[in-house]
Amino acid sequence: MATQKLQVTPLDGSLDARVETIRQREIALSRMVMLYIGTGLLFMLLPGTFLGVWNLISISGKHAANSISPAWMQAHGQAQVFGWVGTFILGIGFYSIPKMRRAQAFAMWEAWICWAMWTFGVLSRWVATVYDWHWRVALPVSAAFQLLAFALFFKTVASHRPAAKGEERPKLDRWILVVIAGTIGLLATLTANLIGSVEAALHSSSPAFAAAFNQRFLVLMTWGFMVPFVWGFSARWLSTFVGLSTVCDRGLMLMVAVNTAGVLAAMFSFTRAAVVLFLVACVMSLVAIRVIFRSRQPAKILGVHVSFPYFVRLAYAWLIVSAALGIWAAFARYPEGIWGASRHALTVGFVATMIFAIGSRILPAFSGMRVLYSPNLMGLSLAALTVGCFLRVTSEILAYQEIAQFAWKWLTISAVLELTAVTLFAGNLAATFLSKPPSQLVRLK
Repeated sequence: MATQKLQVTPLDGSLDARVETIRQREIALSRMVMLYIGTGLLFMLLPGTFLGVWNLISISGKHAANSISPAWMQAHGQAQVFGWVGTFILGIGFYSIPKMRRAQAFAMWEAWICWAMWTFGVLSRWVATVYDWHWRVALPVSAAFQLLAFALFFKTVASHRPAAKGEERPKLDRWILVVIAGTIGLLATLTANLIGSVEAALHSSSPAFAAAFNQRFLVLMTWGFMVPFVWGFSARWLSTFVGLSTVCDRGLMLMVAVNTAGVLAAMFSFTRAAVVLFLVACVMSLVAIRVIFRSRQPAKILGVHVSFPYFVRLAYAWLIVSAALGIWAAFARYPEGIWGASRHALTVGFVATMIFAIGSRILPAFSGMRVLYSPNLMGLSLAALTVGCFLRVTSEILAYQEIAQFAWKWLTISAVLELTAVTLFAGNLAATFLSKPPSQLVRLK
């Protein structure tokens, strides 16, 4: 019987070539996300926090909350929300959303163009507002660039991979739906930003939004955009990193519905109804995300500070404080200081603390599987941020409401502490990005 030889036909592209392609793609994605995060850190430090510190020192020295130009206050807020938080979200979204959805790989140039448009929009808005530089043209142009950058981002990460014959699309997890709610909130915020910018350019004597419009705009930025994003990523990561129980999907959907109702109520000037709905949604988030329950497994603190899970829970405590202060402000006769304290408890106490904690945990991994440079610096930054936020929230109430004169000095102390916190956070991430990533095998998914 003749021996039959088995002839093997080489496949198109070797396994080594496929592995190398994946490795090069990961390197490109890591560089892209580091650019976005680095840009966000610069906005956080210079146009954002530094200007905020300058504003607070001036307010503290003059003992008057209205001693600072509204345009400068709004420039500080926009640099923090769009320049810092928004840039972080775009970079993380480009890196992670297509992977989680198993979508078709996008062209890297789209992420670079989006970064250029977004950065130009945010930076030109800050320059025009602070320096009154051709602001009647710069405001609408900057807002349009931000909206176009978001449209490119959404088009890129929402693209579908062609389904194979007989393949069913996987159902979206509930936490992704929460992030989608935040994405819709971001779109609404950017649209309102364009409308307000055009309105100011045509009819205003300064680059600041009108007070009534700005109040609604702040609600969109905070409760419509940032809070749902933090909830969504909390639902995704906290059960893994903090060891919490699995999230309640029905609770997630219900809390988002209540929060959305609050945002809509605020848009139609039903302020008291809105703040009550926000508090209800916040309490529901504690239950749905399981933050108030004991951890079922030990927290994963390898490579981060041991206080990580405590600061995560503290952030949600700040969320409740913010919502409660919002109710007080809505029913108070002279609410200016209380509103400011409520917003600060939300933006710094909740959002910034979660970014410092979760960001220090996941961003090194997104930047080429690096390890956080210093867990101790992470702990110091979170501690300084917490003390600074506490002093700021209490001093705004005591000083602005004319309850205690000594509280005006606390404003300056809180500003210095928060500037120290963001500097430590930025320096820790910068040192992490500059370090060499550990060599490892590429895992095929």
